[in-house]
Amino acid sequence: MKVLLRNPRREVEVKGNRRVREVLRELDIIPETVLVIRGDMLVTADQMVAEADTIELRPVMSGGSESEAAEDGRSHTASFSGHLRSKPVWRPPLP
Repeated sequence: MKVLLRNPRREVEVKGNRRVREVLRELDIIPETVLVIRGDMLVTADQMVAEADTIELRPVMSGGSESEAAEDGRSHTASFSGHLRSKPVWRPPLP
């Protein structure tokens, strides 16, 4: 499969079908530090990716000041810069 990495931007080939966590382990990447994207969908570490797939690894960025986080009761903030499409989620109507 083709793996597109950022920071620095590069492309790596990984052979075989495997779970995302196995791809990340082979590339020596900590799963919590990246978002894994196939097409325009997020992929979780336990999902399978095929040798014919292309996945992109985007670093998770966090920030904000400690004083802002303390005021809001948060330990830190995380953000993602990009566009993803997700499947609609069915939610029951409110009573």
